[in-house]
Amino acid sequence: MKAEWDDLKTVLAVARGGTLAAAAKRLGLNYTTVARRIQRAEAALGVSLFHRLPDGYRATDVGQLVAERAATMDQQADGLFRALRGRDQTLRGRLVLTAPQLLIGPHVAPVLEQFSTLHPDVEVLLRATNDLLDLNRREADLAIRISRTPGDTLLGLRLCEQQAASFATPSVAERLKDSPNAPVDWIVYEQSPNVPKAALEHFPNNRVRMVFDDMAAMVGAAQAGLGVVRMPMFLGRASVGLQQIPVLPPQPYADIWVVAHRDVWPSAKVKAFRDLLVPWFKASECCFVA
Repeated sequence: MKAEWDDLKTVLAVARGGTLAAAAKRLGLNYTTVARRIQRAEAALGVSLFHRLPDGYRATDVGQLVAERAATMDQQADGLFRALRGRDQTLRGRLVLTAPQLLIGPHVAPVLEQFSTLHPDVEVLLRATNDLLDLNRREADLAIRISRTPGDTLLGLRLCEQQAASFATPSVAERLKDSPNAPVDWIVYEQSPNVPKAALEHFPNNRVRMVFDDMAAMVGAAQAGLGVVRMPMFLGRASVGLQQIPVLPPQPYADIWVVAHRDVWPSAKVKAFRDLLVPWFKASECCFVA
């Protein structure tokens, strides 16, 4: 009896995650399947790979060795499949894209429509997330990212520069215009929980009214008239019921990039999508800066 590759990958996932549940989530499996694979790997190798503890699984010395070798095998497999992906010059099969949720409606969906019309044999899977998916591990073929740099192991093109400004409902804007000394209520992001410094220069009566951990929720709160939100130009200008107000002058914001692993970059499908995406953003540049 020999250990199967799927079982060794499961050993690696449990060693990294520390629990069967964490490994199951990482692998997209159920808890029972993960437990069965660990038992099968131990039976095939004739050793105990994990200490079963009340709070999870801890790899034995042998289990750690198996996990380390499995990690090397996993990296080599990823490298092989990326290389094959990059050599694929067909315009059929699956193309996996990832983009921030708030960019999709106004700026990715129109490109998707063009692409699907031109290349009907390509099946597009779009992972809408603000998380930075691991392109080394082939979680996506092509990523659209709001970032300062594309990443060390990736190739990228900057689609456009960005600026952020302050946005609110017309009623809030009218109130601030009529009463410039009135308090300015801000809805701020959890990772930047203070009133922007540039706003304090001309409106010293600023105050934080609410703190959110999600930009889409902040947009909704602003649309409900709860206060002023600092957001990227593309988002504020595309949000119904909001207008730019002069509480905060336009500020530099992270650029938008399209990136892929250097192995996958030459793929015909990746290139075909990129060739539509780049001119779309160039033509829409006024949406991103003042």
